[in-house]
Amino acid sequence: MQNIGNIMKQAKKMQEKIGQMQQELETRTVEAQAGGGMVRVLVNGKFELVSLSIEKEVVNPEDIDMLQDLIAAAVNEGIRKAQEMASAEMAKITGGLGIPGLGM
Repeated sequence: MQNIGNIMKQAKKMQEKIGQMQQELETRTVEAQAGGGMVRVLVNGKFELVSLSIEKEVVNPEDIDMLQDLIAAAVNEGIRKAQEMASAEMAKITGGLGIPGLGM
């Protein structure tokens, strides 16, 4: 039964580390861009869009579809990078174990 107690202590420590990591990720951001940097976004570790910048040259009232595509591409790339960042941080804590229910 002592092994179970040790496992529970380790699980509790890991849970605390995961909570700390999730709080830290809220403050970390990744940058992504589309159109050769014409559209740039910052996405945080909670996968939220923090900022969006668009260069004047890409704004063409005659081609709104292109601008929309560039924004979507940049946001999607930002979310992908934020997911990679979160997964890498989670792997540091879990040792690469795929633990169900952690949402990462």
